[in-house]
Amino acid sequence: MTNVLGTKYPLIQGALAQISTPQLVIAVAKAGGLGVLTTAGLTTEQLAEQIDEIRAGTDQPFAVNLMLQQPNIVDMVTYLLAHPVPAVTTSAGSPKRFAQQLQAIGTKVIAVIPNVKVAQKMAALGVDALVAEGMESGGHIGTQTTLSLVQQVINAVDLPVFAAGGIIDAKSVLAMQALGAVGVQVGTAFLTAEETPISDAYKQAVIQAGDTSTVVTGHALGDAVRCLQNSLTAKYFEAEASGADAKVLHGLLDGSLGRAIAGDVEHGTLMAGQIAGMVSRIEPVASIVHRLFPN
Repeated sequence: MTNVLGTKYPLIQGALAQISTPQLVIAVAKAGGLGVLTTAGLTTEQLAEQIDEIRAGTDQPFAVNLMLQQPNIVDMVTYLLAHPVPAVTTSAGSPKRFAQQLQAIGTKVIAVIPNVKVAQKMAALGVDALVAEGMESGGHIGTQTTLSLVQQVINAVDLPVFAAGGIIDAKSVLAMQALGAVGVQVGTAFLTAEETPISDAYKQAVIQAGDTSTVVTGHALGDAVRCLQNSLTAKYFEAEASGADAKVLHGLLDGSLGRAIAGDVEHGTLMAGQIAGMVSRIEPVASIVHRLFPN
């Protein structure tokens, strides 16, 4: 996949919603990985500006993440068809409507998938690669663990498969490669990078986390999200247990990632994976990438 994507390492930076902005994408690209730009909450005009910023900051390959449930997804894709980028990653739906159009203009399509059934659908669609994302990951998750998911996806499809979930260093990269993965996608490790545009309070919360510090909210809403436990998650679980309706639950959670990014670590959703317990310091992206790929 390094030959296909043109990156030094078989490393994809996870699309951190509202977080993986040009500054982080550029740093990852310069360090040898595939930086991935989040489009969550962007207008098409903002997408264009941020792509221009990335191109001004690096000549290395990068990707744009398309969360397929975005209300303006058609406008986003229309822009990317007119202004091709090296790759897109897709999540929260099927890229069936536009995958072949993107591939026809030279854009690689990499689908993030939570289970074998979806992996097979993406393979039938003809995407270029898959990211098998285990439920250890931060943010929106499925129900399968990385260890079991990666092996079964590789066994079920004839596509390059990247592994995601619980990956923090060279040992975990080697473990995924031993299972047959061509590379890895990493998100939580980059949360405390110097170039990551979140509050220091958010970064310190990740650093202070232990192995059991994450919880999963949103089950009652059909949208499971792994995050660090705090006052917000306690209120959410209390409301869920009392039988609160979806409106009340959404009232607690909607906008909460933005609050966390801004520094409200008690009333914000601090998305992070279970491997947060091994994140110990704030450091440059280049140091994080070197720890994953020391050679």
